[in-house]
Amino acid sequence: MLRTVVGQGGKLLGLQPCAGAACDFRQARGLLSYVPSVDAARSQKVTLIPGDGIGPEVSDAVVRVIKAMNAPIEWERFDEVSGSTVAGMPNTVFPEKVLESIRRNQLRKRLDLHVNMVHGFSLPGLPTRHTNMDIVVIRENTEGEYSGLEHEVVPDVIESLKVITEAKSRRTAEYAFGFAYLNHRKKVTAVHKANIMKMSDGLFLKEFRAVAKKYPSIKAEEMIVDNTCMQLVGKPEQFDVMVTPNLYGNLVSNVVAGLCGGPGVVPGVNVGENVAVFEQGARHVAKDIAGRGIANPTAALLSTAMMLRHMNLPDFSDRLEDGVLAVIRSQDKSIFTPDMGGSGTTHSFVDAVLKKMERQKNIRVTRSFGE
Repeated sequence: MLRTVVGQGGKLLGLQPCAGAACDFRQARGLLSYVPSVDAARSQKVTLIPGDGIGPEVSDAVVRVIKAMNAPIEWERFDEVSGSTVAGMPNTVFPEKVLESIRRNQLRKRLDLHVNMVHGFSLPGLPTRHTNMDIVVIRENTEGEYSGLEHEVVPDVIESLKVITEAKSRRTAEYAFGFAYLNHRKKVTAVHKANIMKMSDGLFLKEFRAVAKKYPSIKAEEMIVDNTCMQLVGKPEQFDVMVTPNLYGNLVSNVVAGLCGGPGVVPGVNVGENVAVFEQGARHVAKDIAGRGIANPTAALLSTAMMLRHMNLPDFSDRLEDGVLAVIRSQDKSIFTPDMGGSGTTHSFVDAVLKKMERQKNIRVTRSFGE
């Protein structure tokens, strides 16, 4: 079973095995999490690919916190692989030593990460326009406009094909309703443009409606994507779980991230049949601040907390999550990174997280990075 963390263009990703097509998600303290059948007593290897942009900085933050907690994780790090080549590109060619690490951790060569999930929720202590958001965006991750089917029909005329299939639409809807059921969510909203794209988005809605009938206790709602964006900005608290085709999910999840405080605070995960990739929910390389030491590690740390729970390490997950949330609740501008309205650095933020964890009862945190 693969255990991998990748920093994709400033995003942390952790690849973890799923228990079947629909991972058993649970909510813990406001975050998405798993309950897998993994032996937590032994050290578990994790392949670490920091990637480009601010990826190395947020990845270093994660490594530092994991070391401080004495979590049973052994890193296998590969700095030469760009994270942007890892996610969403099934034909990626990896260096042989990376492949060998992946083989040792039992990753299938083809990931088929068919669902992307972003959890946007209000963080007490971080000023935002809305203070009571708790939205999960579940996005079909392999087809639609992202199928890569473009060609030049005649000079200066480009044709791009949108592919929607019954099987993948149903699989995404099943995942969304399954997640909602397991996490005691009340409503699932399908985001679409079927009023114009009657066949493609119409098929997506057809499968959504079919799956919704299996879950009578969960309210099923449909909303056109342009209205969805307007409603998100004006009244985001009306949304619970949202399920979307590929392109719309990309747009909606970034709107949600912006409402919650920006790309640096929203965790996410990509899910396949046998593997999950944990990452920052908003995909921004942030090359403009790369190397300056001011990258916000919140999303990377919260995504890591999700991964730890998935690895059947709930105590470590709770320590990390509690530490991060305590720092944000403190509203200390000297600790907050600039995107949060502060003057802090990546390093100072992690320092604060470690101090918060030290104060937790029966928690032993060791110093690292020459401290």
